[in-house]
Amino acid sequence: MTSCHVTEDPIKKVAIFGGTHGNELTGVFLVKHWLENGAEIQRTGLEVKPFITNPRAVKKCTRYIDCDLNRVFDSENLGKTMSKDLPYEVRRAQEINHLFGPKDNEDSYDVIFDLHNTTSNMGCTLILEDSGNDFLIQMFHYIKTSLAPLPCYVYLIEHPSLKYATTRSIAKYPVEVGPQPQGVLRADILDQMRKMIKHALDFIQNFNEGKEFPPCAIEVYKIMEKVDYPRNENGDIAAIIHPNLQDQDWKPLHPGDPVFLTLDGQIIPLGGDGTVYPVFVNEAAYYEKREAFAKTTKLTLNAKSVRSSLH
Repeated sequence: MTSCHVTEDPIKKVAIFGGTHGNELTGVFLVKHWLENGAEIQRTGLEVKPFITNPRAVKKCTRYIDCDLNRVFDSENLGKTMSKDLPYEVRRAQEINHLFGPKDNEDSYDVIFDLHNTTSNMGCTLILEDSGNDFLIQMFHYIKTSLAPLPCYVYLIEHPSLKYATTRSIAKYPVEVGPQPQGVLRADILDQMRKMIKHALDFIQNFNEGKEFPPCAIEVYKIMEKVDYPRNENGDIAAIIHPNLQDQDWKPLHPGDPVFLTLDGQIIPLGGDGTVYPVFVNEAAYYEKREAFAKTTKLTLNAKSVRSSLH
């Protein structure tokens, strides 16, 4: 094996999750459709399984029942003794881990696409946890190229202190598309997510059939820190996202630019000494997490050539 080339085992099993958050309806709608008629997601030699992850939350059209399912895939929660006293989502995470994982088990799924919506103006977004994963960078490059001229952004959440506990156990790759209000379906957002999954599956099929993907590079936005809203002494929000920042996800934000606005008209600017790129600006679901937006920095990731080890 040369230093510029990577061979990987073929991909055999792919799952597509919808409804991890029960009010993010694009994934729910697509997965329910594919459960009835999955012709468009089938690929030769590949098992593709659509799956509703949080059916009780989907039924109620709410993000979750007891706690955020997307934050409990960690060893502590997955290792808890199963009992009816556990939060519903912890029990559900254990069931999902049993069905689709655990990671490195020979029966586990190779790739899981987890379909999400955001109320932020994020467009098509792929979320990456590992900046050294040549296969994933190649797949994301293929999806980005196939979607062009429609932009597709890559959000790198590799950070020593910010652990999301979404993928500790199973090979789950989040796909985010927005803006879309919670509990709402938009045709344009649905079309974009559908295309992202089509291109991802096409990439996997091409890879399995022996196509070699040459070295490539992609632009990514790496998380630096999450920013809370200004708060008063009671812990209540004291300022809101400034109109200049609203809907400006992925756009450069410079020191001194307006970030927050108080009710009496005071502007709170960005501090620091460098340009950042905000993401998940004013996301509805993150108010409870005390996150107004996340700061990212833009960088380039390179991937070696990859091909299937069978060829």
